[in-house]
Amino acid sequence: MSNGMRVDLSQLDDVIRKLNGLLSDMDKANTKAKYETDIPSSAFGSEKFLESNELHNAHQKQKTRIENIIRDLHKLIDEFGKSTSKVRDKYSNQEQANAQGVSAAPKGAAN
Repeated sequence: MSNGMRVDLSQLDDVIRKLNGLLSDMDKANTKAKYETDIPSSAFGSEKFLESNELHNAHQKQKTRIENIIRDLHKLIDEFGKSTSKVRDKYSNQEQANAQGVSAAPKGAAN
């Protein structure tokens, strides 16, 4: 028996595809943040410039903060994508069960 509601599985597929694309983009952002934003302490000045160590430490702190933000966003998007996939599978399975239930109706019931 169907409750008359239908779910557009293609829309859920589209959401899952877009979330997977976001995960790929987040992987690229993580790589850039981790490996392409490192600045050596010497770039901030010599020992004569006393604030150079403070600047380098501040940079390292922000770099780590950005890496953590990207990691947390990646985790959130991954969890949402997995949940969306599970929901999509449940709707698909229910739709198949409903279709099988209709086709398995007793032969004299429709007459």
